[in-house]
Amino acid sequence: MGMAMGGSLKPFWDPPSVFITVGGTIFSTLMSFPLETFKDVLKITKQAFFTQEEDITETINTLVRFADKARREGLLALDEDANHLTDPFLQKGIRLVVDGTTHELVRNILETEIAFIADRHKTGQAVFETMGAMAPAFGMLGTLVGLVQMLLKLDKPEEIGPGMAVALLTTFYGSVLANMVFLPIANKLKNRSAREIFIKEAIVEGVLSIQAGDNPRVIQEKLKSFLPPKERDRITLPTRRGAQGSAAADSD
Repeated sequence: MGMAMGGSLKPFWDPPSVFITVGGTIFSTLMSFPLETFKDVLKITKQAFFTQEEDITETINTLVRFADKARREGLLALDEDANHLTDPFLQKGIRLVVDGTTHELVRNILETEIAFIADRHKTGQAVFETMGAMAPAFGMLGTLVGLVQMLLKLDKPEEIGPGMAVALLTTFYGSVLANMVFLPIANKLKNRSAREIFIKEAIVEGVLSIQAGDNPRVIQEKLKSFLPPKERDRITLPTRRGAQGSAAADSD
């Protein structure tokens, strides 16, 4: 906006400066990561801006409903429900429980998967953090190249001003790319990753509580602790009919 208010944007466009800054940043990042990782950059960017965040309250309500059904009908009754789940992580947890996997093994399997997910996310974040660090560096490098070229023309005073302006453009490009593109994307990915890991940790606690046969109300209160107070009212127990069925099962 400031550039537009100052007049024409044409002085801020210089293809060689763009090539040095962008090309150098990409090349340096390619040297820092395996090619396969760099190929996922577009996919990672899409996830940062266009993938809808998972609703943790809906996930908790599903876990509470499963707990009620398992308490009334047994863990095997969840087998069919697991087939309709869209969350692969939750689906895996429920299937492990239905298959009779031991409590400790279920925890180990799910926590190991969380650890690997976190590592993959960190790699994606690291790509953009590296680009955010390299862009200003190559911007400064381009400026130094421009200054050298400008100093070679000291016998032409009329070219010093325009030469200095062009030389500074690479620093400008590097700063803009780092602080308005690469680093914000890295931070967004970091926040999305923390949210996803947080939800998966709640799923682990819910699945293990279902396996242990805890009362649905106890599970509800336990999982509510993962939510801020303003969202806790969205967590509901199953319908009265389901609750009556659960009470009948308890009396048996």
